[in-house]
Amino acid sequence: MTQDDLLTQAQAWLAEDPDPETRDELAALLDGGASDELTARFAGTLQFGTAGLRGELGAGPMRMNRSVVIRAAAGLAAYLKAKGEEGGLVVIGYDARYKSADFARDTAAVMTGAGLRAALLPRPLPTPVLAYAIRHLGAVAGVEVTASHNPPRDNGYKVYLGDGSQIVPPADAEIAAEIAAIRSLHDVPRPEDGWETLGDEVLDAYLERTDHVLTPGSPRTARTVYTAMHGVGKDVLTAAFARAGFPPPALVAAQAEPDPAFPTVAFPNPEEPGAMDLAFEAARAVDPDLVVANDPDADRCAVAVPDPAVVGGWRMLRGDEVGALLAAHLVHKGATGVFAESIVSSSLLGRIAEAAGVGYEETLTGFKWIARVEGLRYGYEEALGYCVDPEGVRDKDGITAALLVTELASVLKEQGRTLTDLLDDLAVEHGLHATDQLSVRVEDLSVIANAMAALRERPPVSLAGLTVVSAEDLTKGTESLPPTDGLRYHLEGAYKARVIVRPSGTEPKLKCYLEVVVPVASAADLAPARAKASELLVAVKRDLSAAAGL
Repeated sequence: MTQDDLLTQAQAWLAEDPDPETRDELAALLDGGASDELTARFAGTLQFGTAGLRGELGAGPMRMNRSVVIRAAAGLAAYLKAKGEEGGLVVIGYDARYKSADFARDTAAVMTGAGLRAALLPRPLPTPVLAYAIRHLGAVAGVEVTASHNPPRDNGYKVYLGDGSQIVPPADAEIAAEIAAIRSLHDVPRPEDGWETLGDEVLDAYLERTDHVLTPGSPRTARTVYTAMHGVGKDVLTAAFARAGFPPPALVAAQAEPDPAFPTVAFPNPEEPGAMDLAFEAARAVDPDLVVANDPDADRCAVAVPDPAVVGGWRMLRGDEVGALLAAHLVHKGATGVFAESIVSSSLLGRIAEAAGVGYEETLTGFKWIARVEGLRYGYEEALGYCVDPEGVRDKDGITAALLVTELASVLKEQGRTLTDLLDDLAVEHGLHATDQLSVRVEDLSVIANAMAALRERPPVSLAGLTVVSAEDLTKGTESLPPTDGLRYHLEGAYKARVIVRPSGTEPKLKCYLEVVVPVASAADLAPARAKASELLVAVKRDLSAAAGL
């Protein structure tokens, strides 16, 4: 756009902005002639997709702010009314990030002004409480204001429909069209009141439901260290643990209370390097059986175990390892139904399901797909997401996952065994399924586009000395999967392997998911099998980086 167009657009935005903070910010940019910064903020609009909205806080249509949220809420309201949901209930939750409470209140006002009923959760609470509340209250939709484990300056807007699952196509495009049709914020009624602020009844009902994931009378002896990662999980998780009769978790005090600045971590994600350092420090002081962490909105659950072979004595389990452990535990408890996972998660779940005689299904990445599997009993994704009670929460839930893994650790403890011992058993029974990830965070999104283009134009014929026996471009879809931007390679040779490459849906990252399968004849073969798997994963990562031009 021309400089005049840019200034006209920015001034029009400024005139409508209901937030004094972002008005001042934008006015300062205009007064200072900050054309590069203005161009970045007005180069387009944040795109509403199946992950809703997510972006950096600030003024302008390419940032998260009250103006963008009001438009999103109005678009959602128009969509719901077009679907015949006039007068229906929309329940709204929020985390403790900057502006989350403001965005939640704006959403309640817009829904009320549009002729829908709105109910706000009473305070910042875990995302799974909102997902539960939708079904519990019979809502037609739900909104969670959260950016999950993104950096402190980000926020987001996640939309669920009345089945309690996140939106999938075509709902995302239909809502986006309604958002785009809004000409002016002055056309969006926003009354000062008229919505309901809920009490603790929904939270109490959710906590009562968490008991259902545990077996009555099961051992409850495992001792934990817990970190909320500066998020909203502590009060709900400790209440759930107390109800269940587990020993009170030892809290990582510096990370226990909500803090939108996330002062002790570079990225508030348990998977990021250094994020678990304080938890491991606490574990060395109190010697628990396991460490449990939630991400800031507590829909993910990380687990770490004692490991004398690593520096510091504690090892984070990969999401795929926890996924397999929970599956094995549910099988042992007699669970029936379908076990599901995303295509980027370990194929070990399929082996466990097959051996147990339960159903198995693969989906696209994201719980919006996993939660929709018919007959779902258990679903997981390698990015620390686990759905262990789909009838209660049709989404990932870091609270119930923590309860279930602590029950498993307690059962094993009574037998004189550990989570690591069970992982060894699974490797001997099904082969060692070793996974890793090549994740490239970028400033320039063209790096991701160029890497995907390079792989499409010149697909690798071998990686780590293993032959690529099939190369699928997932944009075309498969017999069982709808189209998505991704590539999948299966490799065979002395060992089997699988690689999936896809742009992240929520962060500026290219993600490559790697898996190798090494046969294990007996427990004595585990150490050499792990060494071989590690060697192969390093080689696959190296060769894939070269093929993608990274």
